[in-house]
Amino acid sequence: MGKKVLVVGQGGREHALVWKLSQSPQVEKIYAAPGNPGIAQSAQCVNISASDAEGLLAFALQEKIDLTIVGPEEPLMRGIVDRFQDHGLKIFGPSAQAARLEGSKVFSKNLMYKYNIPTAAYKVFNEPKAAAQFACSFTDRGQPVVIKADGLAAGKGVIIATTSQEARQAVDEIMREKVFGEAGKSIVIEEFLQGEEVSVFALADGHKAVTLVAAQDHKRVFDNDQGPNTGGMGAYTHPPVFTSELREIVDRTILQPTVQAMAQEGCPYRGVLYAGLMITPNGPKVLEFNARFGDPETQVIMPILEGDVLPLFEAVADGDLSSVKLTVRPDYCVCVILASGGYPGKYDQGYPIKGLESLSETTLVFHAGTAIKDGQLVTNGGRVMAITSRAKSMEDALNDVYNQVEKISFTDMHYRTDIGKRALNRGK
Repeated sequence: MGKKVLVVGQGGREHALVWKLSQSPQVEKIYAAPGNPGIAQSAQCVNISASDAEGLLAFALQEKIDLTIVGPEEPLMRGIVDRFQDHGLKIFGPSAQAARLEGSKVFSKNLMYKYNIPTAAYKVFNEPKAAAQFACSFTDRGQPVVIKADGLAAGKGVIIATTSQEARQAVDEIMREKVFGEAGKSIVIEEFLQGEEVSVFALADGHKAVTLVAAQDHKRVFDNDQGPNTGGMGAYTHPPVFTSELREIVDRTILQPTVQAMAQEGCPYRGVLYAGLMITPNGPKVLEFNARFGDPETQVIMPILEGDVLPLFEAVADGDLSSVKLTVRPDYCVCVILASGGYPGKYDQGYPIKGLESLSETTLVFHAGTAIKDGQLVTNGGRVMAITSRAKSMEDALNDVYNQVEKISFTDMHYRTDIGKRALNRGK
């Protein structure tokens, strides 16, 4: 008998995980909760919200699920891993205590400071007046300053202020007006780091980290990194800035020390350790940690992982990566997010999606905000889908992905036309 796997979530990240798991010879059945129409091609979707830990637990017990993989961060912070483990179920992801690495900026920064893990200089504040004064001490000198809400704020809790007015306004919005609710009870104010950002993903078993791959995300909604931040408009693997030398430094000074620090603190970290780094003139520094796979980075990472990923995920859940072999293809992988016009602000949905049948056989389509209405695939979110291509060179991957994107259409469709261009320019 093969194994039953449950993937928690409904976005492009979860579709990429399901797609990869569906290739495992050990997997007999995949369930996704709640899933989406793309995921439904490879898994049975069950109508349970990703935030309904008790519903998911009851389902996993009833169906005798062999492994559960948690996609989004919120269930992790709420302790879904602890609940499953209490009932003897195998689950991939960190405990609630360990997930504080993402869930609390204060916890994360204090941990890095205590264990000498390189990050930006910072101070923590619980009171708005002192916070505003400290933030303005940067802007008054003409330096940008970074103001972060302590808790989860749907990716919007980080504000970069360049003037004292912006700094005071940011502190007021977070601490006085509570625009992020309780997430803004405490704030972190830190120096602004100059350099190039890179996302590095590792698997951690509570004792050590095994680096998977690096990717580069494109957060801003418009070309040339203009406009507001989004959940991510595209990504690519093997960014040129992440050299083999830099990989060794990141492994030695950031990833391994973080996993060891968490063990020292009595909350061993098992799961994906996602380090958002700034490559500064003084070396790599941590901007933030995330406790789960990134989105859209997962949509380019899964296609270049060789072989069966199920043993990898099981080894993490079991707390022992010592015998696991990991092979990453040298191929370049690029994805472009097709978004609803107006995203990340107000947008309309329910528009028919056309052209998918004309894509090449090698193109991967990972659904995010889609739905079936009257038998037709329609838009059902801000980020609608990720179109992904693999190739031996970055140039070929980019040419292919944009050739495929041009075949797809829906009303007000928006995408960036410069995904991966930084990598190409660096190579010239």
